[in-house]
Amino acid sequence: MNFLRGVMGGQSAGPQHTEAETIQKLCDRVASSTLLDDRRNAVRALKSLSKKYRLEVGIQAMEHLIHVLQTDRSDSEIIGYALDTLFNIISNDEEDEVDDLEEENSTRQSEDLGSQFTEIFIKQQENVTLLLSLLEDFDFHVRWPGVKLLTSLLKHLGPQVQQIILVSPMGVSRLMDLLADSREVIRNDGVLLLQALTRSNGAIQKIVAFENAFERLLDIITEEGNSDGGIVVEDCLILLQNLLKNNNSNQNFFKEGSYIQRMKPWFEVGDENSGWSAQKVTNLHLMLQLIRVLVSPTNPPGATSSCQKAMFQCGLLQQLCTILMATGIPADILTETINTVSEVIRGCQVNQDYFASVNAPSNPPRPAIVVLLMSMVNERQPFVLRCAVLYCFQCFLYKNQKGQGEIVSTLLPSTIDATGNSVSAGQLLCGGLFSTDSLSNWCAAVALAHALQENATQKEQLLRVQLATSIGNPPVSLLQQCTNILSQGDKIDRRGSKIQTRVGLLMLLCTWLSNCPIAVTHFLHNSANVPFLTGQIAENLGEEEQLVQGLCALLLGISIYFNDNSLENYMKEKLKQLIEKRIGKENFIEKLGFISKHELYSRASQKPQPNFPSPEYMIFDHEFTKLVKELEGVITKAIYKSSEEDKKEEEEKKTLEQHDSIVGHYKNMIREQDLQLEELKQQISTLKCQNEQLQTAVTQQVSQIQQHKDQYNLLKVQLGKDNQHQGSHSDGAQMNGIQPEEIGRLREEIEELKSNQELLRSQLAEKDSLIEKLKSSQTSPDTNEATASARDSEKIAELKQELATLKSQLNSQSVEITKLQTEKQELLHKTEAFAQSVPVSGESEAAIAAKTTDVEGRLSALLQETKELKNEIKALSEERASIKEQLDSSNSTIVILQNEKNQLEVNIKDSKKEQDDLLVLLADQDQKILSLKDKLKGLGHPEEEEDELESIDQDDEDDEDEDDDKSQGDN
Repeated sequence: MNFLRGVMGGQSAGPQHTEAETIQKLCDRVASSTLLDDRRNAVRALKSLSKKYRLEVGIQAMEHLIHVLQTDRSDSEIIGYALDTLFNIISNDEEDEVDDLEEENSTRQSEDLGSQFTEIFIKQQENVTLLLSLLEDFDFHVRWPGVKLLTSLLKHLGPQVQQIILVSPMGVSRLMDLLADSREVIRNDGVLLLQALTRSNGAIQKIVAFENAFERLLDIITEEGNSDGGIVVEDCLILLQNLLKNNNSNQNFFKEGSYIQRMKPWFEVGDENSGWSAQKVTNLHLMLQLIRVLVSPTNPPGATSSCQKAMFQCGLLQQLCTILMATGIPADILTETINTVSEVIRGCQVNQDYFASVNAPSNPPRPAIVVLLMSMVNERQPFVLRCAVLYCFQCFLYKNQKGQGEIVSTLLPSTIDATGNSVSAGQLLCGGLFSTDSLSNWCAAVALAHALQENATQKEQLLRVQLATSIGNPPVSLLQQCTNILSQGDKIDRRGSKIQTRVGLLMLLCTWLSNCPIAVTHFLHNSANVPFLTGQIAENLGEEEQLVQGLCALLLGISIYFNDNSLENYMKEKLKQLIEKRIGKENFIEKLGFISKHELYSRASQKPQPNFPSPEYMIFDHEFTKLVKELEGVITKAIYKSSEEDKKEEEEKKTLEQHDSIVGHYKNMIREQDLQLEELKQQISTLKCQNEQLQTAVTQQVSQIQQHKDQYNLLKVQLGKDNQHQGSHSDGAQMNGIQPEEIGRLREEIEELKSNQELLRSQLAEKDSLIEKLKSSQTSPDTNEATASARDSEKIAELKQELATLKSQLNSQSVEITKLQTEKQELLHKTEAFAQSVPVSGESEAAIAAKTTDVEGRLSALLQETKELKNEIKALSEERASIKEQLDSSNSTIVILQNEKNQLEVNIKDSKKEQDDLLVLLADQDQKILSLKDKLKGLGHPEEEEDELESIDQDDEDDEDEDDDKSQGDN
């Protein structure tokens, strides 16, 4: 406040003096007037003066305005005026146009004033809480100025206001209600308020997200027309970025809430690309940035991977690739789309495979990777676009050995298109590597290095690549050509940076030779390479060349560290001696340190994306900085190591390699077994399907056969009724031809039941004898054994009872079997009587008809009886199964009883043994007591002491007897 008074005092007097008096009078009216209309008019007058005389109104009226907010809440009009006045005091919005110098001074002064007034307002935290409570009022003249005032407070002193709102009860929830307001002005300003509220505050971001902010914001974006919407869409996207950026919890919530799927319609730009307004470009740019927030390489790998998979599954990646290959897209949108696709596919095998299959809409169709590489090596393309393509290629190859193999294979002689109709990725990279544009050289070298990253197989394959340099000369290997260009240095006239080409080639060679002894051998096989490297390192060159010297030292160090000593002239020890003689170990290590000390090294090591302001800054690759960190220390140790230490290290390496080969062998076996298991599972599933189909076919055929049988029997019956007497007799014989077969089957079943009955009786006799044996063996003098035998006798009685019931069931079964046999005999007699009852041909036709009906009736009765016999046999078989189960249960109980008896016998033996031991101990103790008494008498002790000793001994004996009783009771 003193500061403000000083500023006010420093201003010129004059007309402002009268205005200050007016403001003072108005403040007095606000403070002292009892009529609400007078106070309202006074606050309205202060509002009209607050923009022009901001300082005076702020100093004199702020306290009174806050009091109005506290006391006059029932009148929305005066509250609205008070909020507008406070907003004019705190806000920095200037309406008057002034000169540039005056504008700068006024802006700085207004910012200071706004910050000072904000500090005064929030000094009492109740003021912010009061403002939050006023936002609950639905009246437009209260809510809108309240939103603007709170937004202005957050702009000036964001962290302090955020903290007050955070601790205020339901503070954030009240602000979230603004997004649901039907009045667009309040809703849109509410979005701006939440932007300022969520900036750099993770706790508030989480609360806002869990208050359903994602759903509401996406609804607003859809209502406004997605990318074709206005400034409101832009504000919503900025708020979404605030909520998601560097907030893993909100990112996970966004993914699990299936909000990624709702982003796909944003990128349906259509074929008509004429309507690219500036707002649409801005919106689409922010939408692409929002996707990149979700799949940023700085996020946790698990969260990034899940978002990448969700984007592929919902078709978002496919939509982005459509924009990538479309025509008429603005350059900045195309660049950002390439960067977005890069991070969506980075490290995700499924997305990388899909991207490899994308073709550009050309004739003939070309892979998208080839089209992008054509832009990268074309020096006419914008620099930022070339950087984006390089980043896309790097992300495509990141942890993608399959993609690396496909790129390297396009360079091998067997896969190169002899007709020359199509250009491959490998040919484009070689063309860029050996062009006269230094930026193309660098980009192609880095791209080729990424095709070799952590892939020893492709490093060895790349050694096979041969290049035709000129007509008539023999082909040269790619490795040799790289070293040739490197040794020429600045002799070739190139466009761009002087050292960019050499740095790119050295990075490629370092990546190629690291962890690949075969490549090191090929490199050292050229006798000119080592002298060139030592000569470069030993020279004293300028600052620009120091980086090249450091990279040469790194390449020579890699040639030593990964040397397998297969070349006699370039063994590890000889190369170390060469460094010591021509360069010096300390000088070599110093030159090696130039790489990590370079100013652009730390910048490249921060993020994977090659983001440079101009081509001159394009020196280091992110993955190469990781390689330098990994190798710098080990190369330093290798230079100072002795030959003995090298030998030990080689032996350790060999053992490790052997171990790794064994592990790799087992891993391959496991993979093969997994594949075999998968194939067998698939075969099983197919066989199951076939089995089910066959079963259904069999059931259908069985049902059809049964239908045909029924129809056949029905036809036979109908034919028997229509034919003459002989026909009916023959048909009856055919119908009854089934009966002998059924009777034979019934006989077999009866015989089987008899044999089963005999078997059951023998088993019962065995069980009876076993129970008798158990009974005879159940005698023991010990009390514990007596109780056990009593329990056994009870169980045996139960078993006897069960056996008696089983025997009664068997007897009843035997009765039923005899009954069945008699019924069978009756059935045979009936069939014979039926055969005899067939009439002779001389009888009258009426008698024949009567007898035929009688025969038919008897046949139906016989059929019914056979059905009943079948049912009875089925019931008997079920009873037999139940008797078997009961016998099994009785067997198990007998076994349990036998085990318990054995256990009791063991316990009795143990207790007897313990009693014998105790008796021996007691006898020994009595002997000792008698000897002690004799000694006491010999020493002349009186009788009283002797009696006392006897009483003590007696007590000890009593205690020992009690202990013995306890131990026996426990046993």
